[in-house]
Amino acid sequence: MSDVGRQSLGDKAASAMKPESEKSYVEQASDAVKGAMDSVASAVQPQESKSTSQKIGDAVSGDNTNRNLA
Repeated sequence: MSDVGRQSLGDKAASAMKPESEKSYVEQASDAVKGAMDSVASAVQPQESKSTSQKIGDAVSGDNTNRNLA
Protein backbone atom coordinates (compact mmCIF):
# COMPACT_ATOMS: atom_id res chain seq x y z
CA MET A 1 0.00 0.00 0.00
CA SER A 2 3.01 2.28 0.10
CA ASP A 3 2.57 3.45 -3.50
CA VAL A 4 -1.14 4.34 -3.46
CA GLY A 5 -1.77 7.31 -5.71
CA ARG A 6 1.70 7.09 -7.26
CA GLN A 7 2.65 6.67 -10.91
CA SER A 8 4.99 3.82 -11.71
CA LEU A 9 8.41 4.64 -13.08
CA GLY A 10 7.39 2.87 -16.30
CA ASP A 11 4.35 5.10 -16.71
CA LYS A 12 6.43 8.22 -16.11
CA ALA A 13 9.05 7.08 -18.62
CA ALA A 14 6.46 6.19 -21.26
CA SER A 15 4.82 9.58 -20.90
CA ALA A 16 8.15 11.38 -21.10
CA MET A 17 9.27 9.45 -24.19
CA LYS A 18 6.31 10.49 -26.34
CA PRO A 19 6.69 14.05 -27.65
CA GLU A 20 3.97 16.48 -26.57
CA SER A 21 3.30 17.25 -30.25
CA GLU A 22 2.19 13.64 -30.78
CA LYS A 23 -0.15 13.56 -27.78
CA SER A 24 -3.83 14.38 -27.97
CA TYR A 25 -5.25 17.08 -25.74
CA VAL A 26 -6.79 14.34 -23.60
CA GLU A 27 -3.38 12.64 -23.17
CA GLN A 28 -1.75 15.96 -22.28
CA ALA A 29 -4.44 16.76 -19.73
CA SER A 30 -4.25 13.24 -18.28
CA ASP A 31 -0.47 13.49 -17.95
CA ALA A 32 -0.79 16.84 -16.18
CA VAL A 33 -3.38 15.53 -13.71
CA LYS A 34 -1.43 12.31 -13.04
CA GLY A 35 1.78 14.29 -12.55
CA ALA A 36 0.13 16.68 -10.12
CA MET A 37 -1.45 13.84 -8.15
CA ASP A 38 1.89 12.00 -8.03
CA SER A 39 3.66 15.12 -6.76
CA VAL A 40 1.10 15.60 -4.00
CA ALA A 41 1.29 11.92 -3.02
CA SER A 42 5.09 12.14 -2.97
CA ALA A 43 5.03 15.19 -0.71
CA VAL A 44 2.61 13.77 1.86
CA GLN A 45 3.91 10.19 1.96
CA PRO A 46 6.58 9.66 4.63
CA GLN A 47 9.94 8.73 3.14
CA GLU A 48 10.19 5.56 5.24
CA SER A 49 6.91 4.20 3.82
CA LYS A 50 7.93 4.59 0.16
CA SER A 51 9.08 1.69 -1.95
CA THR A 52 12.65 1.75 -3.19
CA SER A 53 11.53 2.48 -6.74
CA GLN A 54 9.48 5.47 -5.59
CA LYS A 55 12.38 6.82 -3.52
CA ILE A 56 14.63 6.63 -6.56
CA GLY A 57 11.99 8.12 -8.83
CA ASP A 58 11.38 11.01 -6.45
CA ALA A 59 15.10 11.69 -6.13
CA VAL A 60 15.61 11.67 -9.89
CA SER A 61 12.54 13.72 -10.75
CA GLY A 62 12.83 16.10 -7.81
CA ASP A 63 9.21 15.43 -6.85
CA ASN A 64 9.88 15.96 -3.18
CA THR A 65 12.24 17.91 -1.02
CA ASN A 66 13.48 14.88 0.91
CA ARG A 67 15.79 13.14 -1.55
CA ASN A 68 17.35 10.82 1.00
CA LEU A 69 17.42 7.36 -0.57
CA ALA A 70 18.02 5.55 2.71
